[in-house]
Amino acid sequence: MQKYFNAGLRSMMLLILICTATGVMAQAKRPKLMVVPSDVWCNQHGYVQKFDNQGTEEIVPDYKKALQSNQDLNNVIAKINALMADRGFPLQDMQQNIKSINNLSAEDRLIRSKTSGASMAESPLDRLRRTAKADIIVEIGWDVVKTGPKQSVRYLIRGLDAYSNKQVAGDQGTGAPSFSADVAVLLEEAVLAHMDNFTAQLQQHFEDILVNGREVVIDIRVFDNGSGIDLETEYNGYELSEIIEQWVNDNTVAHRFNKSDATDNYILFDQVRIPLYKANGTSPQDAEGFTRELMRFLRSDYNLPCKVLNRGLGRCLLIIGEK
Repeated sequence: MQKYFNAGLRSMMLLILICTATGVMAQAKRPKLMVVPSDVWCNQHGYVQKFDNQGTEEIVPDYKKALQSNQDLNNVIAKINALMADRGFPLQDMQQNIKSINNLSAEDRLIRSKTSGASMAESPLDRLRRTAKADIIVEIGWDVVKTGPKQSVRYLIRGLDAYSNKQVAGDQGTGAPSFSADVAVLLEEAVLAHMDNFTAQLQQHFEDILVNGREVVIDIRVFDNGSGIDLETEYNGYELSEIIEQWVNDNTVAHRFNKSDATDNYILFDQVRIPLYKANGTSPQDAEGFTRELMRFLRSDYNLPCKVLNRGLGRCLLIIGEK
């Protein structure tokens, strides 16, 4: 009798564990996505604009013009959004975020550094990502291949980490020829068989950053203002560079970061793993928020004036010596 009781108890415990695991998986957080057209697609269709990146001219996608001019793009984004929503992924609508950006653009153009008069260094895509606060950018590009009366869609879809710009998921292929003239329908037919694998890759990456933190880049620089302070200046027997590196070590997830370059006036930290959320557990953490914590530490403990310049979700510059 005791043997059957033990066997029943083990079965009950196993059932409880399975139910618990299932409940945890059901409650797992999903990454927030935003679907955008690829750079190649925008270039092919002439939806680009020139952008002055600190004196260097760059060509970047003109998303506003693309959305206002190309109905196929609107249909494709709506279709991909629906496929993602069906799989439980929260979405940020690109068109609504662009409207928000346009309302803020005039204010942004008036922001200047108090010391140098420099404007904010931020590309249109960086501004879009910052406004949307998406975890992953789903980039889609396609072209239509015609074979007699039939046509098919050749596509490329990529998932890009919005903070590190690294590709974390991808798929490409060509759909079966069809008499349908609706590009969105052709694209849905082409990608549908691969969508579950694509979203599984996205979820796997998001679960990694939940555990190991977001990956960002932090630049540390010193103003050349004659103050005599640089990263080799000593405080209580430790150089300022050592103090900063110890703070980064203490505040990154699992102490994961890389100091890829350093001089007496410059440090570059990359592969910096920061917590996914701020201390309140709900607000997303980005490179600027993390760097501001470092700035407050240097101000309060070492009375060092500092300035933080945002370079997008995944990169931030801390300048020591002045505001």
